[in-house]
Amino acid sequence: MKFTCMTALPTDDEKKAEKQSQQHTKSSDTQKTLKNTAMSILKRSLLKIIVIGDSGVGKTSLMNQYVHKKFTHQYKATIGADFSTKEIQIDDKLVTLQIWDTAGQERFHSLGAAFYRGADCCVLVFDVNLLRSFETLQNWHEEFLKQADPVNPESFPFVLIGNKVDVNYGRSQAVPEMTVKDWCASRGNIPYYETSAKEDYNVDHAFTSIARIALAYEHDDGQDIDLQRIPESLSGVEQQRGGCAC
Repeated sequence: MKFTCMTALPTDDEKKAEKQSQQHTKSSDTQKTLKNTAMSILKRSLLKIIVIGDSGVGKTSLMNQYVHKKFTHQYKATIGADFSTKEIQIDDKLVTLQIWDTAGQERFHSLGAAFYRGADCCVLVFDVNLLRSFETLQNWHEEFLKQADPVNPESFPFVLIGNKVDVNYGRSQAVPEMTVKDWCASRGNIPYYETSAKEDYNVDHAFTSIARIALAYEHDDGQDIDLQRIPESLSGVEQQRGGCAC
């Protein structure tokens, strides 16, 4: 006896489903190609961002939260300097941020020139709950300009970050917001942002604004920057945020 193997032909519904699957795959491939092409023709820019301030104010935590979306309660002082990179898109430009996290201890201050040169923006960080960290900002500001030696010191962009706003639900702040704003206004209207690296509060917004400011400085080749186009500072913190922060 001879057996014949019969192969079932696909039904109309199966043919239709296969055709739709092929069209979807083709459409997805086309979208990926267009996206890759668009990314390849974007203008690219490398921006060097220097983050300075007293030891323990949360500079490393801010960088790690922004770049890696990570936070640790374990404190480890930065030795010398370290940096991380993050690629973001700002309008029609693909921007690579090279964020330098510098040591806050005084014994490392002499190393500043080696790390500060070529910076496109300097981020000053203080702990809103520690008055001393705010009082030393002027020293950091002057030391950076001295060691970085920018072409136009008067127009070089600075950004101020007041970190750890979540501590004790924001009730432990030792520096009045008006005092901070007056300090910024007296130094060329430095943009100010309050953050919590621990709670990831306002971190992305602050660094995106920093990127825009640095990009404007790079584009204008050190000329005066129109800060009116930079997003306004955000301050305060939601009352439900609590715990300790770095």
